[in-house]
Amino acid sequence: MEEVANAIRTSGTDAFGNHVQVQVAKGKGPCRQSLLPFKKEVDKRILFSYSPFDKLGLYAESGPVFINEEPVASYKDIYRFPPDIKADKESFPLSLIGYNENDMMVYSERVGDADVDEMIEKVFNEMAQVHYLHARNSEACCFICKIERI
Repeated sequence: MEEVANAIRTSGTDAFGNHVQVQVAKGKGPCRQSLLPFKKEVDKRILFSYSPFDKLGLYAESGPVFINEEPVASYKDIYRFPPDIKADKESFPLSLIGYNENDMMVYSERVGDADVDEMIEKVFNEMAQVHYLHARNSEACCFICKIERI
């Protein structure tokens, strides 16, 4: 996401040719680069359209996401679900969407009160057809992060 974020900040347009919008954070987000919540009414964020898929396909949707206006460090703890998102179920109601090797959706479930890390482990242990997961906001449906098998 670092390359995407840097390109957005530099060009002012997203991969679809849309002009990005800079706004004061009205919600917690999160920033798709750092995977940290925004400070409402404090942080400036950039809104743009993003597709988390590597190629076109039937499920390769795009949607609005946010990054901090100022450069930030990318999320590095790739073997752990972002703890600030996991800890705030009210601000970040989660769904997990599973895709197979052909990028076709084969699983979808709301996390609700469950532990997202336990759900991820269970899906990967019990569903061989799931090659990767997307975590999405259950209410806004926006992409949060991709989770891959290790």
